[in-house]
Amino acid sequence: MATIRSLSIESADSVAAQAFYDKAFGLGDIVTLREAAGESTGFRGFTVSLLVAQPSTADSYLASAAEAGATVLKPGSKSLWGYGGVVQAPDGTIWKVATSSKKDKGPATREVENVVLLLGADDVKATKAFYVDRGVGVDRSFGGKYVEMSFADSPVSLSLYQRKDLAKDAGVAVEGSGSHRLVIEGDLGAFTDPNGFVWE
Repeated sequence: MATIRSLSIESADSVAAQAFYDKAFGLGDIVTLREAAGESTGFRGFTVSLLVAQPSTADSYLASAAEAGATVLKPGSKSLWGYGGVVQAPDGTIWKVATSSKKDKGPATREVENVVLLLGADDVKATKAFYVDRGVGVDRSFGGKYVEMSFADSPVSLSLYQRKDLAKDAGVAVEGSGSHRLVIEGDLGAFTDPNGFVWE
């Protein structure tokens, strides 16, 4: 089974970034920090989603992120698909907290059911084929729009989304250049994918 052990986020101030993530989300070893290695402007081409059980839990994470210094891009609200909101960490990484439920079933918790890395792809079909060639299965595929790769027992799941649609979902402009400021740490080996995302 393909596995993503952790997401290593590059930051100009890794100590401050670590303090933010500890206070905002408390994800432990799923998020690691390293010093930024290159310039980066605008949208970095990826987002990270925290999937939770109910709206009050989503609100709890969105609130703690804002209190820790995140910028609110989309406040928590209902949608056709459930409930969620989007924040941008001080280091620039965009985080979405969402649930398929529109109503609370109990008290808010601090439990994340799944962490999903969404990579923006210029060509979703070609990117899917690239990962399939490296032994990654496909759970669900919606043509050239969106793909859920198979990372069933992994701490972090992987999905592919058209870059422009991912930026729209995050509430930011699609333009961006330079480093993604992300290194994906897993068991697939060391390589760079067609969209410039680095794996170790």
